[in-house]
Amino acid sequence: MAFTTAIHNGEQTPTSRHGVEAEEYKGETTVLPEKDTVAGNDEEIIGDDVKRLAFDHTHRKLKPRHIQLIGIGGTIGTVLYVQIGKALMEGGPASLFLAFVIWSVVILCITVCLAEMVTYLPISSPFIRFASRYVDEAFGVAAGYNFFIFEAALVPFEVTACNLIINYWSDAVPVAGIIVIVLVLFSLLNIFAVKWYGEAEFWLSMSKVVLSVGLIFFTFIVMLGGNPKGDRFGFRYWNNPGSFAEYYKTGDLGRWLGFLACLIQASFTIAGPDYVSMAAGEAMNPRGVLPRAYNGIFYRITAFFVLGVLCVGILVPYNDPVMAAAFEQDLPGAAASPYVVAMDRLQIPVLPHIVNAVVLLAAFSAGNSYVYCASRSLYGLALDGKAPRILTTCTKAGVPVYCVMIVLLIALLSFLQVSNGSAVVLNWFVNLVTASQLINFSVITFTYTRFRKALMAQGVPRQSLPYQSRGQPYVAYIALVSTFIMTFVGGYTVFLPGNWDIPTFFFSYTMIGVFPIIYVGWKLWHHTKFLSPEEIDIFTGVDEVEQYTRNYVEVPSSNPFTRFNDWIFG
Repeated sequence: MAFTTAIHNGEQTPTSRHGVEAEEYKGETTVLPEKDTVAGNDEEIIGDDVKRLAFDHTHRKLKPRHIQLIGIGGTIGTVLYVQIGKALMEGGPASLFLAFVIWSVVILCITVCLAEMVTYLPISSPFIRFASRYVDEAFGVAAGYNFFIFEAALVPFEVTACNLIINYWSDAVPVAGIIVIVLVLFSLLNIFAVKWYGEAEFWLSMSKVVLSVGLIFFTFIVMLGGNPKGDRFGFRYWNNPGSFAEYYKTGDLGRWLGFLACLIQASFTIAGPDYVSMAAGEAMNPRGVLPRAYNGIFYRITAFFVLGVLCVGILVPYNDPVMAAAFEQDLPGAAASPYVVAMDRLQIPVLPHIVNAVVLLAAFSAGNSYVYCASRSLYGLALDGKAPRILTTCTKAGVPVYCVMIVLLIALLSFLQVSNGSAVVLNWFVNLVTASQLINFSVITFTYTRFRKALMAQGVPRQSLPYQSRGQPYVAYIALVSTFIMTFVGGYTVFLPGNWDIPTFFFSYTMIGVFPIIYVGWKLWHHTKFLSPEEIDIFTGVDEVEQYTRNYVEVPSSNPFTRFNDWIFG
């Protein structure tokens, strides 16, 4: 019987069996750097105390190409192709472009902070559990439930979007039927095995990459006159009607409010590093894979989003009546997409249907990623004793089955659109999760500042980390301040004269109120402590990760096509 070791009060003691390595942290076993078999729950006697251990049963089956594309899959959904037109109408092409460039810089700051922490200790639900480990147990609980609610609410959002997109072609299929089909597919991809989730997400995300690249080339060709009308329009719409739109007010104030609307849209739309992090506990050779994944994900997503919004501003004027009517009338699918509006104006057939088809795949892929991330965040909470113990149960394939089932039950909220309009339901979910995502980013960056102080206080040189980011801690502070401010700015329009709406206010600011309630409630009930840099545990589990890394041997696939994909995205 093979045993590995973890640190208990300064001593090394065996903590795992059946080939499973585990980390003991505050009475809960929370880390499994090498996970090839399934072990049950156990008890460990230390002194007079019996400490219950909850083993991490997930398996490291995700390859580099899976990790690369999961980040893209969880980020690129219908917003980039359809809803981005609404931001264009509110701010104009220049405001839209500047807002996405600025927010991409913020995302870069968040990315390098996460990369430094997660590559050092790649565990399941890392940034949620780091919040408990590096800041305060209550802080981690609030962060975990915030992220879980955020991800779980996005699942019915994408299910609703799928129904809306399918209605672009026909409304013959009942709404309930579409919802059932989508949820069954989510179940099949997420319950059977993580490798099938990774493989499915790889190919679904590839469709988004192909569509994004194709639309960029489409824009370049048609703006130079390569269209049936022979119209060489270039940057015409940046001059007429103009680069900056006025929103709510006229003059400079109106243009500023338009830019702010675009920045709010960017803060909701661009993500990525958090999705890569959620897969850290199931990534093969994480210390070799994750640094490249973080770098690659940022540059690819930035290119897709920044170039994507530039293309939108080139193709359609911000005051286009067809696009405005599509949003006002809640037309289904890609009808409101600036790309489809441009294709119809230029009399290009077939392409709108292709765009709608790939947008459908994009929505399905995003929903699939949200099921994965929501279930893993709940699983991480259960491993740390912050959710019912039964949720640590995994299948033999390493899937936290009860966590997945809970997420799918929440996804049943998508049936609300049977009695309410799809657009109404979409707005409910968007308003609910926008602040939640920004709270999550604030948590990540604040946790990093504590991690960095712990390294300094305990004499760990940053040069020894697998990934070192530049410009710290200023980079983290920039991201922290930016995300914290935008958390409160996101729903500001409800306070403008004549715009007060109780449901909008409620959905925009619910999570801002829920987060501190969870934090204070857990802290008072469990008497948790805000950790000083000297008290922060930055060592437990690291030896196991390093041992796994030393012993890792890559086994190439026997399939030449798979080997080619691994080489391209490795």
